[in-house]
Amino acid sequence: MKEDPPKNGNVLEEKSYRFGIRIIRLSQYLNNEKRDFILSKQIMRSGTAIGALVSEAKYAQSRADFLNKLTIALKEANETRYWINLLYDTDYLSSTMHQRLSTDIEELLSLLVSITKKLKNKTEPPNS
Repeated sequence: MKEDPPKNGNVLEEKSYRFGIRIIRLSQYLNNEKRDFILSKQIMRSGTAIGALVSEAKYAQSRADFLNKLTIALKEANETRYWINLLYDTDYLSSTMHQRLSTDIEELLSLLVSITKKLKNKTEPPNS
């Protein structure tokens, strides 16, 4: 790896950055080895968007903006999980590649779900 992920104690930021690197390498593999350019572009877009949105959320204008960016990151992570499974089920990914990517995306999904749920609970008015 030419550049280490950000080491600022933000687990979500670090994991999403490392995952983005894996997705870029996966896209290169799909282009070079499988000669696929459509699916590789799809997973590249959604898989790298996760870290970009997490990074963008650091400078959100408000709590609502922060929540919005992380919610979109969650949607992108869910889409990326779809592409990972589709690539596996159509024999573009080996079992080992699928397992590693699935573990990574499930960790990101878990973190994003947890954070967005906590933020939503803090921003929703209590029932009277």
